[in-house]
Amino acid sequence: MKVVVCIGSSCHIKGSRQVVEQLQYLISQNNLDDKVELGGTFCMGKCQHGVCVTVDDDFFSVSPDTVGDFFQNEILQKV
Repeated sequence: MKVVVCIGSSCHIKGSRQVVEQLQYLISQNNLDDKVELGGTFCMGKCQHGVCVTVDDDFFSVSPDTVGDFFQNEILQKV
């Protein structure tokens, strides 16, 4: 599974660094390092949607406050 987080300026302001750090922690805590590839990219072109994240090319809008639920629903349940 490939998870890509936008680290462009708009998403950075909205908390992309915190989203990346929380995802890194959750992936490690759940022993998914060999199943989930976490990467970063610059602008995905949907800046108005908050921190842009794709999971195997499916788009999601995530914030530091919603990353836990996002991880549970979109990553943990699908690995």
